[in-house]
Amino acid sequence: MWIVSGILLAVSAVVMFETHRLVPFMMDDLWYSTMLYEDTPITSLADIVKSQIWHYQNWGGRSMTHAILQLTLLAGETAADILNVVMTFLLAGVICLTADNRRLPVFFAASGMLLGLNANWKMSMFWQAGAANYLYITVFVLAYAFCYLRELPEESIDSGEAGEPKRLPGITFWMIPLGILAGWSNENMGPAVWLLGLAVMAMKRREKRKIPAWMILGSLSCLLGSIMVIIAPGNFVRSAEVPENQYGFLWRCFLRGYAECKGALEYLFPTLLLLAFLLMIQKWVLKGRIGRRNLLLMLCALLSWGAMILSPHYPDRAAFGTMVLLICVILSLAGKICRARKDLSWPLFGVAMLIWLRGMYFCGEFIAISWGWIR
Repeated sequence: MWIVSGILLAVSAVVMFETHRLVPFMMDDLWYSTMLYEDTPITSLADIVKSQIWHYQNWGGRSMTHAILQLTLLAGETAADILNVVMTFLLAGVICLTADNRRLPVFFAASGMLLGLNANWKMSMFWQAGAANYLYITVFVLAYAFCYLRELPEESIDSGEAGEPKRLPGITFWMIPLGILAGWSNENMGPAVWLLGLAVMAMKRREKRKIPAWMILGSLSCLLGSIMVIIAPGNFVRSAEVPENQYGFLWRCFLRGYAECKGALEYLFPTLLLLAFLLMIQKWVLKGRIGRRNLLLMLCALLSWGAMILSPHYPDRAAFGTMVLLICVILSLAGKICRARKDLSWPLFGVAMLIWLRGMYFCGEFIAISWGWIR
């Protein structure tokens, strides 16, 4: 299984890099490669700061994500293509950490699910603006969630032991910028993980366990970041241009409800279907525990999906962060199932291979069309 995983990961890296190479900088990429308020290319970090100040005031509050976007655009297409593949694997690694299932086959499964379960793989991972807004920033969002979840003592899949985790080196200092990045990310993901952190602290308080300073500082910084992205003057400028404003209140409620249903029954449906299947095996067949970390992750996913009711537009790529949270639960449950029934390891790995194959099909079809093999 390890050898197969290694080979398929190598294939994934090659296919993803070629797909990134064939997807050019386009649409928003071309605009964000300029100063935004004038048709002048960005050439330095100072230009990025100036353009993001204008952006915050006139177009939207996602200053951190779009600063990352402009940095990758400044680096050039080849560097951005390589970095995109690296960030995909980095996100898969953080998923494994959060799922507490740190084996190479699980890393392969996480990488495959990012593509195979994706509602819009191209616009959330291969379009450079989408990659910065969803792929890149979700690494920071999930890393923030992981730091809090690991504070809940729970039986480890790898060690089989429970207990207080070792403190991460220097976390009191780097948790503040990580919290700001996590909060100042997307309007739905930032508040969701902030509430997850609060829930973990409430649990520690209930168990009469000491809440370390880094948890409080991280929560405050994440809250600050979430507030900054929501109250940006540019959000109100942009929302005034949304066509939905011409409709009455009841019709707007219907449209928002329709968007939420579409998010659950279209964008996230394959992920939810797989999650439901594993939940049935773990809870009803094996009579095992779901685990409070997984319950918190599912609650966080529910909040990130539900928060989109406040947005006049719910594009399919916006489901990326919610999908990642659910993938963490899926891989955690898979680990619990394999511990209880080792004979189910290969069947579950087979499911992961099928999902990986679906993701490779998406990329392979795009490559074949780009090369002229499919007309």
